[in-house]
Amino acid sequence: MDWLAQLDMDKFLLFTLVLTRVSGLTVTAPIYGSQEVPMQVRALLAFALAVLIVPTQWDVPLAYPGTMLNYLVFVGAELLVGLCLGLGITILFSGIQLAGTVIGEVGGLMVANILDPSAGEQVSLFSRLLHLLALVVFVSIGGHRMVMAGLLDTFQSIPPGSAAIPVSMAHTLVALLTQSFVLGIRAAAPVVVAILLSTLVMGLIGRTMPQLNILAVGFGLNSMLTFGVLAIALGAGVMVFQDQVEPTITMLLDALHEPLG
Repeated sequence: MDWLAQLDMDKFLLFTLVLTRVSGLTVTAPIYGSQEVPMQVRALLAFALAVLIVPTQWDVPLAYPGTMLNYLVFVGAELLVGLCLGLGITILFSGIQLAGTVIGEVGGLMVANILDPSAGEQVSLFSRLLHLLALVVFVSIGGHRMVMAGLLDTFQSIPPGSAAIPVSMAHTLVALLTQSFVLGIRAAAPVVVAILLSTLVMGLIGRTMPQLNILAVGFGLNSMLTFGVLAIALGAGVMVFQDQVEPTITMLLDALHEPLG
């Protein structure tokens, strides 16, 4: 047990704080914190990133917590910084998933739900499709690298052990939630408008031709129209998501670089 006596407690404390912040990101951020990735792999990733980051923080002055309560406050603040960064990106992805849910509801295809292993619940086929496409776009435009670069920048604005977070972070997350909702509506708008027009036309036909079974015809027509319009407008919906990735990360980093509270 002699190696315990030789352990530099300041360095060990710094490592645990950096590891906590990185772990907050790897738990919540897309790609890094995906539920499809085994927990052991995510833990190893967080540990490896912490090992790489800690040497860059050797010269950062670190206040000794003194008591276990103060240490837990430090750990909680570090975890919150990583969680906020990862949660902001996750909120953006929830918008594109909302678009898929709206499309499934309006198109009358919610009976074809599937089990999403990452969420542990039944989700719309369109929601899963748009989520996977959003992940592909996110990686293609380097979103995972921008998130990691943002994490490294937080160590400049919020040094380890500062036990504080920007006062505007809560307002930023609320603003991102609003933008995510708008993103979902914009991505689902073409299909929703087409289905509403189809319903209006079928209603007029039903008034003029009462002998026609509108329910049977309308369900098949709406399903066909949903797939057709989605195939045409899918690229536009993904582009709407792509345009929001960089502003979202920028907004999060701007909030993290503001004065601490």
